[in-house]
Amino acid sequence: MLNVAIVGASGYTGLELIRILHCHPEVAVTCLTSEQSAGKRISDVFPTLRGRCDIVLENLEPVRVSEKADIIFTALPHKAAMEVVPTFLKLGKKVIDLSADYRLSDPVVYGEWYEPHLNPANLKKAVYGLPEIRRVKIKGAKLVANPGCYPTSIILGLAPLLKKGLIDLSCIIADSASGVTGAGRSAKVDSLYSEVNEGFKAYGAGGVHRHIPEIEQELSLLAGEQLKITFTPHLVPMDRGILSTIYATPKTSVTNETLNQLYREFYAGEPFVRVLENGSLPSTAFVRGSNFCDIAPLVDARTGRIIVISAIDNLVKGASGQAVQNMNLVCGYPETMGLEGLALFP
Repeated sequence: MLNVAIVGASGYTGLELIRILHCHPEVAVTCLTSEQSAGKRISDVFPTLRGRCDIVLENLEPVRVSEKADIIFTALPHKAAMEVVPTFLKLGKKVIDLSADYRLSDPVVYGEWYEPHLNPANLKKAVYGLPEIRRVKIKGAKLVANPGCYPTSIILGLAPLLKKGLIDLSCIIADSASGVTGAGRSAKVDSLYSEVNEGFKAYGAGGVHRHIPEIEQELSLLAGEQLKITFTPHLVPMDRGILSTIYATPKTSVTNETLNQLYREFYAGEPFVRVLENGSLPSTAFVRGSNFCDIAPLVDARTGRIIVISAIDNLVKGASGQAVQNMNLVCGYPETMGLEGLALFP
């Protein structure tokens, strides 16, 4: 049995990790931390866990946490994660980090978008945890940088086109819409019900959203050359889910049939990527609560552009589900273990 600690367990991604790991046959959750709720039972913070997980939350003391766990999920904000991850690694623990702290390989780029990195040497050790692209490297990793939610939906949507060199790299556009849980659980005016309900808005527009360097880093690696992307995120008045609509210009004319076939071949055998039939489009409603990414590539016959639409649950495939998928790979378990659940509908 694998002993697991979740550092930062009182947020939405922490709760989702507990929910998923509760059904994992090879895992025991042995330690949960929360600076704000230390001393409380996790089931007092999240009543959905009553009678299933009543562990008392602890303050974050890295040595004490390490004594209780074989592998550690760090579900902390950026900066907070890199303050403790080096200690976990020195103590011989494997870490799946859900923050942004180890996603960018270049510390200079990290500093431009966040702040100076506290331990840049560990950036070289971290493996970007998108299993469909980095499966082999993830299996041998001691530190996995779990991808962001928007990047997951966009990278999976574009990977087949970039690997085949089918699109013009100078004019890729992605519009993505996310549920409110993407903003986290802390109190913010912009996330209040009365501020969000009956509204639909863009934010982080104009090339300033912090997921941009992560998206561009991974897309550039797939393309084999540096590229830039126009990315605009939107906030939708729903709890969870991300729908990304991506636009690209093909180098030569393509059809819906050849495009769909390309995607089916690229993702053949992938347990969590579903390429939809021509004429079907993804919806967040059909991936809610699951680790699936639904993708539909199509051609705009009038303009000749390629449109790719992808849908994920931002808290599952966009965060905690993907983190468990990475844990399975790191620890040698079947990749789908604990993640077989279907989407919740309606």
